[in-house]
Amino acid sequence: MTKRYARSLYWFTHDLRLNDNPALTAAQDSSAAITFCYVLDKASLTRGRYGMPALGQHRLSFILQSLHDLQRQLQAQGHTLTVRVGEPLDEMAQLISTLQVDAVFGALQAGVYERRRWQQLQQRFRFLDFHQLPNSTLLSEDDLPGGLQQLAATFSQFRKPLEPLAERFTKQALAAPNWQHRALSVNASADLPEAGESWLAGGETAALQHLQRYFSSAAPGRYKETRNALDGFDQSTKLSAYLAHGNLSPQQVINALRDYEQQHGENESTYWIAFELLWRDYFFWYLLRYQEQVFAFTGVAGRKPQTTFYPTRFKQWCAGQTPYPLVNACMHQLNQTGYLSNRGRQIVASCLVNEMAVDWRYGAAYFEQQLLDYDIGSNWGNWQYIAGVGADPRGGRHFNIDKQTAQFDPDGHYIERWKGQQTRQLDVNDAADWPITAN
Repeated sequence: MTKRYARSLYWFTHDLRLNDNPALTAAQDSSAAITFCYVLDKASLTRGRYGMPALGQHRLSFILQSLHDLQRQLQAQGHTLTVRVGEPLDEMAQLISTLQVDAVFGALQAGVYERRRWQQLQQRFRFLDFHQLPNSTLLSEDDLPGGLQQLAATFSQFRKPLEPLAERFTKQALAAPNWQHRALSVNASADLPEAGESWLAGGETAALQHLQRYFSSAAPGRYKETRNALDGFDQSTKLSAYLAHGNLSPQQVINALRDYEQQHGENESTYWIAFELLWRDYFFWYLLRYQEQVFAFTGVAGRKPQTTFYPTRFKQWCAGQTPYPLVNACMHQLNQTGYLSNRGRQIVASCLVNEMAVDWRYGAAYFEQQLLDYDIGSNWGNWQYIAGVGADPRGGRHFNIDKQTAQFDPDGHYIERWKGQQTRQLDVNDAADWPITAN
């Protein structure tokens, strides 16, 4: 980017970090003065899809921790982080007008509403330059096999042209922030609320510490054998929340992975870490390609599931009061911590869709509210996968809960720890054959 701007505005969204942030680097390299901002969507705290708040307390705490960390880092460089709470489009429009900037920079986002806001800002301020760069994926749009409009229908088809992953995704030099520009200040900035505790500490500083700790351990070398465990901190990488909020870039993870392999050797487990980073990429581009279809009942496949919405059943599932102890334990863990293992997510999603016959979109929306590591593409793409309306060539996944319990919690320790033993029958009726509402 060769054009030089006198005054720029950088809009942080799902990229709450300073290092290896290509969009941020582009803004810094082309601007004489910059303001950094973040807008917390006030409406997400009280409403969202299907009447549920989009942003639950676990993720809110993690975001606030990340913002406090980002604010500290910017202050060390003589800058401030302007935080606004409100409707993002309105808040951004006000900032642009107040600061009289020449350009707006930000990360490329795949979400429907996120893209719509950016486009509306461009239409409102046609005299400004707007720049979005991808900074949450390993691949750029130009790297996609066949291009975005010809995106592979399944992940396997997407992955195969990119193999071997060890040669395709190598260690790369990371973009570092530069501070050869002035700070633009904004007088009216919301006080950043104190961050509550979360199951995992948020922020770039915590993310880099965790990355170093994880790849200094023996855990990466046995990841494939432990990744399906229902509990245990080091059984999986615990990087997903940092990636979802942009505290880390995928390339930073690849660099740490290649350093580990250089010291300890490659194996199936280290391959699987790169494999799952590519899954994240696939669902980002999947969402960007299909947009509203990713949230539709019939999904990308255009297939109507044999489900509907049972309010009482859905309430039981959310509260962990189903007939299935393992499902109850998983939902209790999710509700209390904001965390659920990959295997646990598949089990409870399959239960909601197949055993309880509830519209998959309600489960996806509940995960959006509860998950600490909520990522819009991965969440909705994986729910489509389970429901059989997305990228799964088998037309959905049905997990046998008894078999999953025997395989992953044979001694009942997980169920006992998360108090899943108390079950409740579905569709309990009173003497007049009227459904009794779950408490």
